[in-house]
Amino acid sequence: MTHLTSHGLTCAIGGHPIVSGVDIDIAKGEMVALVGRNGSGKSTLLRTLVGLLPAVTGSVHVDGADLRTLTPRQRAGRLAYVGQEEGPPEDLLVGEMVAMGRIPHRPPWSVGAKGERRIVLDALASVGLAHKVDHPCQHMSGGERRRAMLARGLAQGTDLLVLDEPTNHLDVHHQIQLLDTVRGLGRTVLAAVHDLSLAASHFDRVAVLHEGRLHAVGAPTDVLTPALVREVFAVDALQLTDPSTGRVHLTLGPGAPVATTRKALA
Repeated sequence: MTHLTSHGLTCAIGGHPIVSGVDIDIAKGEMVALVGRNGSGKSTLLRTLVGLLPAVTGSVHVDGADLRTLTPRQRAGRLAYVGQEEGPPEDLLVGEMVAMGRIPHRPPWSVGAKGERRIVLDALASVGLAHKVDHPCQHMSGGERRRAMLARGLAQGTDLLVLDEPTNHLDVHHQIQLLDTVRGLGRTVLAAVHDLSLAASHFDRVAVLHEGRLHAVGAPTDVLTPALVREVFAVDALQLTDPSTGRVHLTLGPGAPVATTRKALA
C-alpha cells in the first residue's frame, strides 16, 4: 500500500521554482533516501511534501488523503518531520522537548497523559539518550541534539518519518546506529542523505535530484551506478557488496574506476 505519493509536484522558494514535476510513490514500511548535490532542492522538496511549503503545482497524498485538506494537527498525526537545522529549545529539559512530539495526540489544553513518560523514555532509548531525559537541552553536544530531535519525531508515534539529513553532525558509529534503529522500527521513511554510501547500504530505494528534476528512482544498485554518480556528483564511484551482510557500499574518488562494479569486498 502506498504511504506517501506526489504527482506533478513543483516546489518553489520566493516564487522561484526549485524542483519541478516530481512524481514519487513510497510504500508502507519502505525506506527511501533522497540524494543530490548541495543546492539541488532536497530540503525544499521535503518541506513541500510535509506541507510546510505550499506546492506551486501538483499534489501530495498521505495514506490517500490530500495533504491540502488536512489541518496541521491532522498532518502531525500522520507524519513526523525532523528538519536539518532544527534544534531543541535550550530552556527545556531533554524529556520535556521530546514530549512535545506527543502534542498531536493530546486534547486541547491538556498536559502530558499517563504513560507518556514511558513513550518519551523509549524514544530516547532508541537513539541512546535515555540517560539524558532530565538534562538541560543546552548542555547537549551537536550530535546529541540531532539524536534528541529524532527522538521527538519517534515519540510523535506516526508511521511516516520524513527526515532532513538525520545523520548530520553524527560520528560514524552513531550514523550507522541511528539508521539501523530507524530500520528496526518498521516505519516508512523518506530521508535526505548526504552520504551516498549510507544511502546505498541502508535504504531500500534511492531518489536522485538533479537539475531541478527527479533524475532517477530505484534500488541503490540500479540507481547509484558509476555512470550516474559521475554525471550527477562529478566523482568516480565503485560499488562493493559486503559478503557477510549483503549491503552495498560505494567508494568515491578518482581511484574508483567508472566502468567497473565489484560484487564483493576484498
